[in-house]
Amino acid sequence: MSAALEIDDLTVVYDHFHALKNVSITVERGESFGLVGESGSGKSTLLRAVAGLAPVSGGAINIDGEPLKGSKRSKVFYRRVQMVFQDPYGSLHPRQTIDRLLLEPLAIHGIADGEKRIARALDEVGLGNGFRFRYPHQLSGGQRQRVAIARALIVEPSILLLDEPTSALDASVQAEVLNLLEEIRRDRRLTFVMVSHDLGVVTHMCERLAVMRNGFVVERLSSQELAKGAVHEDYTRNLMIASKGFVKA
Repeated sequence: MSAALEIDDLTVVYDHFHALKNVSITVERGESFGLVGESGSGKSTLLRAVAGLAPVSGGAINIDGEPLKGSKRSKVFYRRVQMVFQDPYGSLHPRQTIDRLLLEPLAIHGIADGEKRIARALDEVGLGNGFRFRYPHQLSGGQRQRVAIARALIVEPSILLLDEPTSALDASVQAEVLNLLEEIRRDRRLTFVMVSHDLGVVTHMCERLAVMRNGFVVERLSSQELAKGAVHEDYTRNLMIASKGFVKA
């Protein structure tokens, strides 16, 4: 059986700047895979390249064994792969109700049973029908991110790309959203690719991870190895020291 996501020698160039340089990773079906590194290391660019939001200059991306061609993504792709962004306020249209925000992807993909699906999605993220006709500005940051997660889930994807999904939230809310995501992954048997600057979050959420620096993958290891401090690169050790809340076992 093919992997959920295979990236081979991926290169992304912006105006002669190499944001990604021959990056290769493999994410198995049902796995939660982490990407860590300092700002500008290329981890978010990697997610954006998979989602068709960054210009791919070389290499290959395969979803469930099928190659993606060019930067334009099909409706079939977006049924399989959805992305949750860092800023829940910026990713939600401020003049649309939550009901409209959740109805839009269903309309795009021609999916029926909108009422039932919206109710289920809101319930799954712990909000309920009482939130359907509110606007994003009437919600807290954690509630907005729950809506963003519901919007991603409503088309029933198999892969979620998570770009620092809790970094814009208060610490007390971060744990709630992370636990919600882990519960959803287990219940739906989803595959996660999660970007985070917080090694504690990655250790908690992911089985394996890749450490990125200046557009390269500099180390690959399991979360158990990371928790034990069994790392090979000084750069990774420095990330461990710098990562807020990360406790080396």
